[in-house]
Amino acid sequence: MSTLTAERLYSLLPAVYRLRDAEQGEPLKALLAAFAKEFAALEENVEQLYDDQFIETCADWVAPYIGDLIGYRPLHGVAPNIASPRAEVANTIGHRRRKGTALMLEQLASDVTTWPAHAVEYFELLATTQYMKHIRLHAKATADLRDLKATFLLGGAFESFAHTAEMRRPEARSGRYNIPNVGIFLWRLLALRLTALPLVPDPGDASGRKFRVNPLGADLQLFRRPRTEDDISHLAEPINVPEPLSVRLMAIAVKAAQASTIPAPDDILEDDYGDGESIVFLRPGTPPTPVPVGEVRVCDLRDILDGGGTVIGWNHEDAVPAGTIGFDPERGRVLLGEPADGPLLATFHYGTPSAIGGGEYERTPEGEELATQETVANGDALQPHLDNIAGGGRLLIDDSLTYAETPTFRIDDVTAPQAPGLKVVVAARNPARPLIVAGGEVTLAIGARGRLILDGMVFSGGALRLAAAADDEPRELVLRDCTLVPGLTLNPDGSAVSPGAPSLIIEHPFAKVTLERCITGPLVIESDVEITLKDCIVDAGAPETPAYAGDNAGGPGGTLTASECTFVGKVHAKLIELASNSILFAALGPAPGETWRAPVIAERRQEGCMRFSFVPAGSVTPRRYRCIPDEDHPGALPHFTSLRYGDPGYGQLKSSTDASIRTGADDESEMGVLHDLFQPQRETNLRIRLDEYLRFGLHAGVFYAS
Repeated sequence: MSTLTAERLYSLLPAVYRLRDAEQGEPLKALLAAFAKEFAALEENVEQLYDDQFIETCADWVAPYIGDLIGYRPLHGVAPNIASPRAEVANTIGHRRRKGTALMLEQLASDVTTWPAHAVEYFELLATTQYMKHIRLHAKATADLRDLKATFLLGGAFESFAHTAEMRRPEARSGRYNIPNVGIFLWRLLALRLTALPLVPDPGDASGRKFRVNPLGADLQLFRRPRTEDDISHLAEPINVPEPLSVRLMAIAVKAAQASTIPAPDDILEDDYGDGESIVFLRPGTPPTPVPVGEVRVCDLRDILDGGGTVIGWNHEDAVPAGTIGFDPERGRVLLGEPADGPLLATFHYGTPSAIGGGEYERTPEGEELATQETVANGDALQPHLDNIAGGGRLLIDDSLTYAETPTFRIDDVTAPQAPGLKVVVAARNPARPLIVAGGEVTLAIGARGRLILDGMVFSGGALRLAAAADDEPRELVLRDCTLVPGLTLNPDGSAVSPGAPSLIIEHPFAKVTLERCITGPLVIESDVEITLKDCIVDAGAPETPAYAGDNAGGPGGTLTASECTFVGKVHAKLIELASNSILFAALGPAPGETWRAPVIAERRQEGCMRFSFVPAGSVTPRRYRCIPDEDHPGALPHFTSLRYGDPGYGQLKSSTDASIRTGADDESEMGVLHDLFQPQRETNLRIRLDEYLRFGLHAGVFYAS
């Protein structure tokens, strides 16, 4: 804050001038206020000039200039979270001093990509005759098959078995074990949290002991919440990366601890269990109380099948004693020792490639603030609050609990029925992820020229429907960071209950619809509607099923604009205004009840454009520019880690996908919903840095651990 304020400057004047100035309306005081404003700007500029001498405090525009002083070479700063070179410039001299060491390479990979990383020097894992003056006890020439932990880690980033040498180079991800080879493992999946959710009973359980942590009632692979490394001289360990939690590895760790006094068994389990860790169970209360780690057991709770393949129970049902809680982190299942051990809440983490759809991640903004404000929490009824804001206002849902009702989102002022242009916002608090479990279709009763915004929620059990109205006034629907569960809801095994069922139905011909960062099932859009999708997955459940159409019979849907989207299923639109950096993954040939054969059809081909997108062969579309497949890549197809909603790698392209798709967007990023992660650029940046920081003769390979 400036010391030369207007009051201070004014007080320095002789009293006679101040008196005369007061008699004339204080024009001199106003002049000194202008001087003070300029003095404040000068003082702030001088202070910033001092801060600009240090990389930690300098302005963003100064960082490249400081980097130039030490010979820093800039990279492709296209991704927002790696656009600033501040961290790299700050560590450049330190990296050069430790050039080629595993610690430096690991830190470098993390700085450049912002992904968790682990570096492995493969000469340490070679089965060789050892020098007797430097015996490496960890590099045994033969594998100890009784070492279960090492067996489960085989082939991964943290393996410890010794191998014979191989001559292939690691740059192509083919060879690993040789003297000059270094492996850089990267974890691309995020571990996102869900907080204090009630356990969902197993639908086929009569004992009252079986539950799942997934609020949709399906199996769910749980993930580790990575701990931050406090010391740069520390190589990453499994606890420092967002890996899937393993029943065997957690159980092995506890068993090994039980055989010794240091560390204690509870200390091992507390690496992943406890308040602020990967998972914790809570007893309801204000506030909820964590279940002590001593009452928790790691169990393999997989299904037990009879001879005909029918599920007859869970594994280890009789092995969990009363007063304890068994949980399976690979399936997200919980088994109480007895029903009296419940009820329970759970805070846990799940894996996802990107922060899209409903989730407890930062959203800006969390819906717009309006004059009328309502708040709901604790699973209370939504409808009374929705009715209160029907004349314009915002409802903020304050938690991530389940709201089991079929609400009607209405925009209609009962005090002035003819009043047009009202706005209603229904948003989740930031961060929260409420789940709306509907018993049927959710009605969107948007009045004339009304605007409805839904932000940060998950809908299951029924589609959202905007019915046609008697008038010809426009309506607007905006969905941001929402999930309309593909298949409406999930079976206990994670499969869709109603694969191919529409998630959003728009029948009003004068509607305008916008979806941003959403996951949704098929869209049924009236042919005169305008719809815009950005960073969305539209999942019909199978490539031969309609993902976008005008009705269930396969008629043309409305005017479509899609940017950085992934469609799984056929697309039939009246007009494709623009499809950019997108993947339209559809199969050739009609499915039952369809009237078209081509995987993608635009009725009007004289207008619109398809650019930098994957468009299946046989599609009937407007003009295309740099789309795949083409003459140079006739057989290119996208290959996904998973196309099943709820899987950790849902919507993620495999490394085996042709480079024309993985780097085929207009900015050389990948096509599809994960475009904005800029994964090709991050890998390219890392390879550039490895060329600079590897010692002579070393070869580095980049391996994706997730």
